[in-house]
Amino acid sequence: MNNMNIVHFSWEFPPVIYGGLGTFATEITQKQISLGNKVTVFSLNNENKLKIHDNWNGIEVYRPKTLDLSKTLAIFSNNELHSWGQHFKFFADVVSYNMLSASQLSNLHNKNGNSYDIIDAHDWLGILGGMSAKKELNLPLVFHVHSTEIGRSVGGGSDTIKDIEFEGGQTADIVITVSYAMNDELKKIGFPSEKIRVCWNGVDSKKYDIDRISKNDIKNLRDRYRIKDNETMLFFIGRLVTVKGADKLVHAMPSVVEEFPNAKLVILGIGDMAEDIRNLIGKYGLENNVILRDEFVDEDERILHYAASDVVILPSLYEPFGIVCTEGMSMGKPVVVSARGTNGMREQIVASGKDQCGIHINPFDPNDIAWGIKQILQLDDKGKQMGEKARKRVIENFSWETITNRTLEIYKELVK
Repeated sequence: MNNMNIVHFSWEFPPVIYGGLGTFATEITQKQISLGNKVTVFSLNNENKLKIHDNWNGIEVYRPKTLDLSKTLAIFSNNELHSWGQHFKFFADVVSYNMLSASQLSNLHNKNGNSYDIIDAHDWLGILGGMSAKKELNLPLVFHVHSTEIGRSVGGGSDTIKDIEFEGGQTADIVITVSYAMNDELKKIGFPSEKIRVCWNGVDSKKYDIDRISKNDIKNLRDRYRIKDNETMLFFIGRLVTVKGADKLVHAMPSVVEEFPNAKLVILGIGDMAEDIRNLIGKYGLENNVILRDEFVDEDERILHYAASDVVILPSLYEPFGIVCTEGMSMGKPVVVSARGTNGMREQIVASGKDQCGIHINPFDPNDIAWGIKQILQLDDKGKQMGEKARKRVIENFSWETITNRTLEIYKELVK
């Protein structure tokens, strides 16, 4: 079978995109369509303001109206879920979206000649619907694990979500995860090893290409941050939460600035640690060397930031894959990445030898983060050759076509 009729359960899908999952779902569904497959997505109807049925770039999109089940579910929920407080409604909305989507898929299957071949459910946010539809329709189910609760929460998190993830791993016919680091993690938490397949994420190297960006636009952005031509722009992008390590990066900056006073760090992202990071900048007297921009920017401006930077620094404590790393590489930038624990970015960055395109560091140690940054800044070309090798590696290994073909091959293990 060459062409398939594929169903995705993805909490995020345009116009609702919060992070890497939304980017992945957007890219892979379009590429699956371009390769001749049919694709249907069941996604969140954000505040019930979106069309319940739509066609987006050739993809059938269903966003069932979300029913507020919070009071109903609260009657028989466990103490842990009750402890979510005001966030319990989020859990109720996840359940509502999943059950209504599975019901709608059941109504659509085998009607008007529309027979689906496989379900790809993304993270705990979509696996409940996937499991329900698998049981009802006897369709093969892929559980696409982009991250886990224990990883996202750095060892803590919700036992209920962990239980959902575990059951998803047992029920699914195949589990796709995004790195070999995640493969190891899933085995540790009890996922059947024979079910797990690794498929990296990708990036559009034609879109993430510095040659598309005008030198004038780059100059204007650097001027905005008061970064001169003879100064080095370091760039962090990500949510301002503990797991992304922006605070550890600020702790590293006094050591960097002492040796390289012309280094300036731009931190771009939103999250509940923004005020803590701002206080750290003040504590170290780094107001002239660290710029915090805590706001959401669109993709075009994100690409411009990569283009304007000299070095990208991503000291995540936990990063199943890290699309931001691939984006920075595609823009021809050397990247300093974490290489401890569950971290897929270390699989992207070659840290030594003739193909070196970045540096591996310990994200828990600010001194090691500083060391990694200085390894690049002390080079005569400030890592320009590393950046060129990074882009070459992306084109060879991380194109969406490569990733989509790999995903389809995994599907075909189940679709006869």
